Amino acid sequence: MAYKVILDAGHGGRDPGAVYQDRKEKDDALALALAVGEILEQAGIDVAYTRTEDVYNTPYEKAVMGNNSGADYFISIHRNATAAPGGASGIETLVYSKGGEAERLAGNINDELEELGFENRGITERPNLVVLRRTSMPAVLVEAGFIDSAKDNEQFDRQFNEIARAIAEGFLETVGMGDMETQTAEPEKPPLYQVQVGSYRVRDYADQMLEQLQAEGFPAWIEAEDGYFRVKVGAYEKLDNAVRMEQRLRQMGYNTFITAGGR
Repeated sequence: MAYKVILDAGHGGRDPGAVYQDRKEKDDALALALAVGEILEQAGIDVAYTRTEDVYNTPYEKAVMGNNSGADYFISIHRNATAAPGGASGIETLVYSKGGEAERLAGNINDELEELGFENRGITERPNLVVLRRTSMPAVLVEAGFIDSAKDNEQFDRQFNEIARAIAEGFLETVGMGDMETQTAEPEKPPLYQVQVGSYRVRDYADQMLEQLQAEGFPAWIEAEDGYFRVKVGAYEKLDNAVRMEQRLRQMGYNTFITAGGR
């Protein structure tokens, strides 16, 4: 049987969702929904979306899109938040009610995300949510970590591809296609952006710079290659995060530049 799923990236357009510092839920949700969809398409799943751009539709309109799509399942992607930033961490999946196919899908997704190291906050009934109440197919709303948690955001950025694959695999397990994951090619991983602070022929000089940076709280490390010992800070999937780190280092008087390397 060929299955069809509709993926809903939460919020969008004039509705940013939860906002923390320079981070908006609508952006994380869209990026993750598109990544999950790409993996499912590679596994032979028919995928539709409520949005693929930064546009706004009401929750009711999204439910109607789902019902009109002919999809067998509805998965809504969100990030969680608390009234007090940093007050909670972990993943959670919401359902209209427990005891059915939606709960089974939610449990499989949660189990996959928990294997990545997220705290599993379980499955929660939310019958008041329109995208869960008005959809005619099994529907879940995945809270992919807390957007106001530094820990969850670091993991969201560092393991973005793995998180997308975990959600996709949770769905594939639910429809009896879990082994399809091993038959699909791994998506090409993006480069990691690193901030280089120094390059030395003598290891002792590199060690001195490393100790200085680590004493100031920077995640510094040494890359030994081609006879040089390069002192670097961080390794980021998103260039913006590397730029912010570079700015911090330059403000403290370090000469830096950003490099991109493999994993």
